[in-house]
Amino acid sequence: MNKSSDGVDAGSSRAPASVAGDPASEILKSSRVIAVVGLSSRRHRPSYGVAEYLQSAGYRIIPVNPAETEILGEKCYARLEDIPEHVDIVDVFRRSEFVPEIVESAIRIAARGVWMQEGVIHVEAAERARKAGLFVIMNACILKEHIKRFRLH
Repeated sequence: MNKSSDGVDAGSSRAPASVAGDPASEILKSSRVIAVVGLSSRRHRPSYGVAEYLQSAGYRIIPVNPAETEILGEKCYARLEDIPEHVDIVDVFRRSEFVPEIVESAIRIAARGVWMQEGVIHVEAAERARKAGLFVIMNACILKEHIKRFRLH
C-alpha cells in the first residue's frame, strides 16, 4: 500500500508527478461529482454529515442507497450503475466486506476513483481498482482530508 506522509493511501505509483506529492489534494481539486455509497438520510449518521459538508464545499453529491429515494435534496439511486451522469469519486460508507462489489461497479461506470472512509479497508479490492486505472484512498475521512487541505472558513 502506498501511503503519503499523512497516512492517506496514495494510490498507484503510476501517479503523475503533479499528483505524487499529495494525491488527495489533486483528486479533491479536480473532482466535482461524488457518489456516496451507503449515504443515510438520518442526520446523526456520519455519512449524512460528510455529504452535507461536501455539498457546502461545492461538490455535487449523488446518494447511493436502495432503501432511500432522496437525501439532501438529491435523488437517491439503488446502484452506481443507475446513475445517469459521470461520477468522479465513489465515496464508500459501507462495511469492508462490501467493497469488492462496489469497486467492480466503480470500474463499470468508469469512475475516476474510490474513496474508502475511516475503518473501510479492503486491500485486494483497492489493488483491483488501481489495476483498472482508478485512484484509491483507503481508511480516511474525505471530510477531514478536505478540511485539512481546503478549509472553508
